[in-house]
Amino acid sequence: MLRLNKPKTATLIFSSGKMVCTGAKSESEVYKAVNSIIKLLKAHGIEIKNKPIIEIQNVVASANLKAGVDLERAAFLLEGAMYEPEQFPGLIYRMRDPKVVLLIFSSGKVVCTGAKKEEQVKEAIEKIYNKLKELDVLIER
Repeated sequence: MLRLNKPKTATLIFSSGKMVCTGAKSESEVYKAVNSIIKLLKAHGIEIKNKPIIEIQNVVASANLKAGVDLERAAFLLEGAMYEPEQFPGLIYRMRDPKVVLLIFSSGKVVCTGAKKEEQVKEAIEKIYNKLKELDVLIER
């Protein structure tokens, strides 16, 4: 495992040449981290034949809806939502477009996972906010 301080990331490097980089705060930080690692490897005599192919697999982001959410009602009205408070305190919603999973908490905090691009996160949060508002399950503070 290789840790960088700038950008603050941790990267697993495999003998196959594949790498898994985690911890970047943006897509641009991923590219900076990978390029820094390539430079480091080259500086240590490791031959890099081709330009790396960087493929973002999973963007995880958090958001705040700035309103509470009635999870019981949301689970009943939101098609495909899963809410089992005895198992997990958040509502799990699998959005089809963009294809992401949202964890929605009664505090209005949301965790979005599965996006491939930052824009998909923004789109998903806007969509879920509008949908929850339309279903009248947001509790204004």
